[in-house]
Amino acid sequence: MSGPKPQVVHAIPTYTLTRLAREWLAEDTPNFDPAGVCVGSEEVEAQLLCKTPHTVLAGNPFFTAVFTEVGCTVDWMYQEGAVIVTAVVRGPARCLLLGERPALNCLSRASGIATRCSQLQLTAKSAGWHGEVAGTRKTTPGFRLVEKYAMLVGGTSMHRQDLSGMVMLKDNHVWASGSITEAVKVARSVCGFSSKIEVECCSTAEGREAATAGADIVMLDNFQPRELHVAARDLKNEFPSLQIEASGGVTPENVASYFSSYVDIISLGCITQGCPVSDFSLKVLKPVLPPLPIHS
Repeated sequence: MSGPKPQVVHAIPTYTLTRLAREWLAEDTPNFDPAGVCVGSEEVEAQLLCKTPHTVLAGNPFFTAVFTEVGCTVDWMYQEGAVIVTAVVRGPARCLLLGERPALNCLSRASGIATRCSQLQLTAKSAGWHGEVAGTRKTTPGFRLVEKYAMLVGGTSMHRQDLSGMVMLKDNHVWASGSITEAVKVARSVCGFSSKIEVECCSTAEGREAATAGADIVMLDNFQPRELHVAARDLKNEFPSLQIEASGGVTPENVASYFSSYVDIISLGCITQGCPVSDFSLKVLKPVLPPLPIHS
């Protein structure tokens, strides 16, 4: 029996959330906020509406961090329907509107990515594939943590978070080093036993050289599905402990054709590049005016 789903928010330090929220707010309002004068600091309440059907909600901690920074509170809730009320934000009107756009940007982007990841996972599960769907480092500059977090919420692997997370030797590394064998040798002398080494390969022969040199993972890059299945089978038969990753040209539409019992990982740049965002809006509730007195 599987246990409760882990709360991935616990992987993000609170000071990181605070730092990001301050950076986003400073970017959006670097000096004056003239419109804030119009609304003042009267306490208001706003509903967060999700207008995209079948959205996987993601980015809550970033949304909350932005509003916490401007002195507002967020209460999360869920309700079925075409337009879903997902949260209520309360606070001074001008502060609520200061946080509106940065917070919505985080939520819309993260939820769009999580939704795509969830759809990819459903495709993999329906096909009975045993491996991992993964993202890439093709993320928005300055927004990687949000996008990687969304991958986890959507049920996929983040892959490596940055260049320090795992050694990946791509074609440029190999060309500059002279050979796959030399590149793996030098990389291992630096990273030691504590990091895996992955090598991007364009043929079975390159994959065999990488595995022989001590690579832990071979990425079969830009292979057509039929060629991929043959190369992955041959490498697995020769190196049973080798992990095989397929990448390049994989889309939500064709991902199922890459599934194979010999392929452990399929990475897709389109998880973050060109991914549709989810449509959210924040609507301040109009105050309810007291009824007019009835004069007899």
